[in-house]
Amino acid sequence: MAAEKKSLEDLAMDSSNLYKEETITDRKVGTIRTLIPVKSDGSADDSRGVEFVGETQIMTPMGALPINFQIEAKTLDEAVEKYGDAGKEAVEKAVKELQQMRREAASSIVLPDSMGSGMGGGAGPGGGIKLP
Repeated sequence: MAAEKKSLEDLAMDSSNLYKEETITDRKVGTIRTLIPVKSDGSADDSRGVEFVGETQIMTPMGALPINFQIEAKTLDEAVEKYGDAGKEAVEKAVKELQQMRREAASSIVLPDSMGSGMGGGAGPGGGIKLP
């Protein structure tokens, strides 16, 4: 389910890759989306396997951040069993990515020119801003 960049002219559904979706939840921790392959007429497509996608969220200073993750499983029972480990791995990855984004944002902060006249502000000699 990789996201691909496409132009509006390419906006069309792939009739050979259709899924019926069922949502399973314990109403506490998260959700498992069960993606059941179907043919374009809606009948079951037994040539492809069912896919399981876990969903949860973490709270950040900016609000809730949704986390989606693939669960490698053959059955719903197996997906429920593996939900915790797959979810923890996805949350840890998201936290690392957020920390990296925070470091990158902090390193690109615009600072006042410290070599200037001390008055700051102006765009002429001795004033303005610079990037570190």
